[in-house]
Formats: sequence, C-alpha cells, structure tokens
Amino acid sequence: MTRRILAVLLSTLAAGPALAGSAAQPGQTIGLPVGAQLPVGLYFVNTSSFGVRDTAPLSSESNVNLPTFAWATPWNLFNARVQFFVTQPVAASSTRGAPYNSGIGQTLLAGQLAWNLGNDIGVSYLFGGYLPIETQFLTQSASLSHRFAISYTGNDWNITANMLYGVFLDTRSPTGTLYPDYINLDLTLTKKFGKWQVGPVAFGSTDLPTGVASYRSQGQIAVGGLVGYNFGPVNIQAYVTRDVVERNYGGHETRGWLRAIVPLYQDKGETAPNRTTVTRRQSQ
Repeated sequence: MTRRILAVLLSTLAAGPALAGSAAQPGQTIGLPVGAQLPVGLYFVNTSSFGVRDTAPLSSESNVNLPTFAWATPWNLFNARVQFFVTQPVAASSTRGAPYNSGIGQTLLAGQLAWNLGNDIGVSYLFGGYLPIETQFLTQSASLSHRFAISYTGNDWNITANMLYGVFLDTRSPTGTLYPDYINLDLTLTKKFGKWQVGPVAFGSTDLPTGVASYRSQGQIAVGGLVGYNFGPVNIQAYVTRDVVERNYGGHETRGWLRAIVPLYQDKGETAPNRTTVTRRQSQ
C-alpha cells in the first residue's frame, strides 16, 4: 500500500537533494472502517488510483495499484480479533511528460488486532513491514508500519480515523536517497443509503524530522468525496481527492481512486444474508 512509491516517483520535481517519503500511500485506507472487526473470512481488496500533479512546464502522472488479501481469523488475542494482510503494490509514473516507468513495489506483510468496544465502536492496531527490494524505480529499504485506527459503524455510518506511522530501518538507499520516518492520517465520514454509500473524505501526510539540514520535508493535505455501491458479491467504492496544501511535491495533485472489495469466503453467522460487508453485522 504506498505513499513512499509516489514520493520516489516525484522526487525529481523539485530542485535540491533527492526527496523521499513514507512507505504507505496517503489516502489508501479512506472508505474502509479499519478500526472495526472484519467478519471471519478471506477477502480480496484492490485499490487503484491515478493522479495528476500540477508541475511545470508539464504535469506529472502516476498510477498505484494495491492488490491486498485480508484474512480475518476466528482467533482472539487480548480480547481482539486477529487479522492478517498481504499487499503487493504495482506502480507507474511519468514525470513532466517523460515516458512512463513502471515496477513492482515492496510487499507489505502485516498483522492486526481489532477490538469491539461496544456501541458500534471499534479500535485496531496494525503492525507490519515493507520488505526490501532491489529496484532503481521504487523504494528499496525495509520499513516498519504501525497503524492506529478508530471506527464508528452504527446507524449505517462509517466514521473512521486511521493514523499510519512508519519507521525505515535504513535511513538511506544504496544510491543515497534519504528515507525519513513519516505520519499519515486518513479520514472517512460516510453514510449508507440502502446499497449506496456517500460522504466527504480527507487525508494528510508529513515527513518526520531527519536531522539533515539540506533535506526538504514533504507533506500534503487533501480533501474529496466518496461514492460507493454494494452489488452483493462485490462492493465498489470510488473517490476523488485534491490537494489543498502541499509542501515540496512541486505542485498540487488531483487523484481518482477506485476500490473493489470481494469476499472470497465469509462466516455467514457474522454477516447479514446477501450483503457484502466489511464489518461484523454492519449491514443490519
């Protein structure tokens, strides 16, 4: 899942030392009640996005695909549901009208504990790691990912805040690119009307201090709106975001997102009949 990909792709957009960023793409968890427990089962979730950044003299484009397998186990630990995730990013970009480059990103392996606090409130903690990879196109160094989320899913609402905190194990790549630690925050406020889901969304991201005076820290705040529709076997979500603040990315970005949620198996005792859900009993 990954902002780090975009940061490296766009690292040539500003003068000065090579820029870097986080390992998790900002906005990637928007629309998902990641603080809540999933129904026991196996899921395939693909989030694809295409962004255009207003760089001069020509705009820059990037596409990020985040195919993910999620397994919600029947096991509990510390009164929390145990859940596992595997993501294999694939990205492509064109900087200021240059020919496209593409490549496979770092695999994310993660485990999550999700607590049901009652009254439709859930909290979760995810811990995982992005594996090292040898590439000149995307991030190479391994990093750790901590994610803290809270969700309210009562009365057909999805009100979720998910903070992503990342720590790189190597502060520089073999080519000298600096990898700063980072914090991202994804925000969702949507309401379901039958099979439809609509509402505003937002995200922010920032590099953490590096101690390197020449490094120009990157950050952004983006806002937008989400529309989703539940087809039964497949849940589709689409949202558009636009930077309202950006720092050292070379310009504001408009990004369109499309997500498909496909349950490969679900425990029917935890979900309402003929509905694709992403939280326990959410559709009731």
